[in-house]
Amino acid sequence: MSIGEYFAFVAGRTEEMYNIVQLEGHGSFWLVFFIGIIFGAIIQYTRVDKFEKIAGFAMARDTIVPKMLFLAIGITSIVLYFEIKMGYASYHAKPMMLSGLIIGGILFGISMAIMGKCPGTGPVSIAEGRVDVLVGAIGGILGGFVFTKYYDDIFKPLMGHDYGHTTLVDISGSWATEAIFAYGLLLIVIAVFIPKKELFDEADLSQLSKHERPDQDQTEEFEVIK
Repeated sequence: MSIGEYFAFVAGRTEEMYNIVQLEGHGSFWLVFFIGIIFGAIIQYTRVDKFEKIAGFAMARDTIVPKMLFLAIGITSIVLYFEIKMGYASYHAKPMMLSGLIIGGILFGISMAIMGKCPGTGPVSIAEGRVDVLVGAIGGILGGFVFTKYYDDIFKPLMGHDYGHTTLVDISGSWATEAIFAYGLLLIVIAVFIPKKELFDEADLSQLSKHERPDQDQTEEFEVIK
């Protein structure tokens, strides 16, 4: 396969991925592409694709990621619930398998702390030219291949008992609207009240003027990585 044929193959598979979303009624190819651009811009603006953001979160020395996650999940929980009620969205809950969740969560957490990336911020870092993240992504693809190939023989027994697809809506019954609103609001409040702590490296600080440098601000807690 020539280089041109390879890029044509990748482009075709990428378009196929977007078309799957389009056929499920989530929007056109270009709408999904535009949403992806917005998502990447937000990731870069908030700097959560930086190593110190996620690694700092794992070490409890940076709170930008948890603040962002709690706020995003809180708002999305409320908005998505009402979108589903109005027929504009749908979701597919995965079954709860505790053994698999515990093992996978441990491996996932260790990997995030080492790489300083997650599946959402990784592609943004690759687009910025970070080779270390590209190597990690290739490892992830190979890991996915191994998991798929040996799922029945090795990994399925490790997943444990299937506890079903119970959701908060199922549990709360007729009080689902109130429960979802209270849950989302609680997460938003937590996001607001989490103390702001940040790790900065010299590359970040070098882009700022002296009066803009956060390490000169004594009202909030910051730490500079040497």
